[in-house]
Amino acid sequence: MTSETLTADASGTWKLGDLPVHRLGFGAMRLTGSAAFHHGTPSDRTRSIAVLRKAVELGVNHIDTAAFYFSALRSANELINTALSPYPDDLVIVTKVGPHRDYAGEWATSARPDQLRGHVEENLRQLGRDHLDVVNLRRMRQESIAEHFGALAELREAGLIRHLGVSDVEPRHLDEALAIAPVVCVQNRWGLDATDRATDELVRICGERGIAFVPFFAVAGDAGGLGATENHDDEVLAVARAHDATPAQIRLAWTLHQGSHVLAIPGTGNPDHLAENVAAGAIRFTEAQLNRLNALHTRAG
Repeated sequence: MTSETLTADASGTWKLGDLPVHRLGFGAMRLTGSAAFHHGTPSDRTRSIAVLRKAVELGVNHIDTAAFYFSALRSANELINTALSPYPDDLVIVTKVGPHRDYAGEWATSARPDQLRGHVEENLRQLGRDHLDVVNLRRMRQESIAEHFGALAELREAGLIRHLGVSDVEPRHLDEALAIAPVVCVQNRWGLDATDRATDELVRICGERGIAFVPFFAVAGDAGGLGATENHDDEVLAVARAHDATPAQIRLAWTLHQGSHVLAIPGTGNPDHLAENVAAGAIRFTEAQLNRLNALHTRAG
């Protein structure tokens, strides 16, 4: 594959509410260091800024971030602001609230409903914006998300947020949120070899309801926040050879083949990996290849 000549529009488009985005986006978590959050070593600031600008040059217009994406010296939101402000008119920045980290980087008590406004305002300050395009409520093991989601719905009515989403939820939580306000996206951990029945059901439900499903760690697999997995099944390796592609590209392409409402937000701090990720949006599987990979996903579940 000639990665450098391929752009994100090859992945197709979807609308987050009234905001069109290419289905192949970018996750900002890995911009801040060699591993997620305060693990690993801080990233090279100049390189991270270059990655963001390269992403936009390659047609990426959907960036996923959060105020709690920071390492000892780097903040994802600050890097985005520095690299891309004034923002392109078509750029959609999606953030999330709920989790909380203290100034030392350690995880603290998750936000109460009455604290969510402060979390939203912190994202606004860091990004240099007067409203947020999309805010996801990340469920922190609550049985009910109604009170938290209701607080965000009030901020949407106040004009601080344009659209709402939910993350780390089951189908019942999506129903709970939809009873309060429109939901434009659902973010859960999911991928070719990382699944559970509830999330598989969510993918189906989102498709029926016209809601974007945006999996995280689709490339990382069992490695999670540490980076892309090095464990690849024979099926993935065989399809990768057939397309002269990397296993990570095959994982991304499989994700996009699961429905026009399924998006991808791979993250990286490496410009070469960025180009490879974007190029994955142009891979088209044969029916036999897709069936082979789908069977792998079913076994993983």
